[in-house]
Amino acid sequence: MAEAADNKPAEGAAAEAVPLEPIVKKKMIEAGHAGAHGGAWKIALADMMTAMMAFFLLMWLLGATTEDQRKSIADYFKPMSHSMANVSKLAGVGGMMGGNSITDPDGMPYAGQQTSLFERETPRLEGGKQSGAGDSKDEKNDMNPSELSEAEKQRIAAENDKKNFDKLEKEVKEKMQQNPQLDKIKDQVKFIREKDGLRIEVIDKADFSMFGLGNARMDGKAMTLIREVAKSVAGMPNKIAIRGHTDSLAYDDGVRSNWSLSGDRAESTRRIMEGAGIPEERFAKIEGVADTAPYIPNNPADPRNRRISITVQFQGGPGS
Repeated sequence: MAEAADNKPAEGAAAEAVPLEPIVKKKMIEAGHAGAHGGAWKIALADMMTAMMAFFLLMWLLGATTEDQRKSIADYFKPMSHSMANVSKLAGVGGMMGGNSITDPDGMPYAGQQTSLFERETPRLEGGKQSGAGDSKDEKNDMNPSELSEAEKQRIAAENDKKNFDKLEKEVKEKMQQNPQLDKIKDQVKFIREKDGLRIEVIDKADFSMFGLGNARMDGKAMTLIREVAKSVAGMPNKIAIRGHTDSLAYDDGVRSNWSLSGDRAESTRRIMEGAGIPEERFAKIEGVADTAPYIPNNPADPRNRRISITVQFQGGPGS
């Protein structure tokens, strides 16, 4: 019993001597919401804000512009080339074994046009020889230009110019008839043959003016008309002269006079034509003559004296 009593304190001491394990606390920290995609939301927000800005700008423009101005903006972004809808008509296109031969002169849907003094369209050959009358004339045109006399060159140039001018006048009139906007102002467009070439007069009247009062900003209808004229003239080799006119009513705001105003309007017309496809080197002369050449000489204050004259000059003429 004594021995058992002696062992009890020894066991208690042994129990007290065993070291306790430390308590470890583990904290789980969740990653933040932005950790999944970083700053990508900023790019998405910037894209959305840009789209909203563009949308509100478009709404503002639609509300701040007239129907004519919107039509002019739409015309500006129309492609200058032929519609792709006509591609199916090209040679060698359309269905299995469809289309015409690429070597067939009739294979292309658009007629060729003469663009220089001695350039000629290739005649369709049948049996190695051109069919029809006029062989002697074609043989003469096949001559080297250096072998032609000056009189023959002038004659050929005059014949080409007459054909081109007739075609130009007909084409512009047809475009005005087809466009409801231009049909309303067709009476204000005059075609005049003169010693320098074909002059196209775009004339103001009491209820319509090409430009705003005292400035060179062109009206939407007039801008559409000038672009159509430029497209018709683009395929011709002739030089172009533009002249601005005013009426006799004095205008001088300390910055512009009738002289500078007429010149600015001629330059504005040139810029519109250049934007429609006329290269800069085609322009021979740009000038403003104020009221010194009235369209209605008996009434210098008549609104019809305010006009733009576009002259398609003869080949070989002044400035050509």
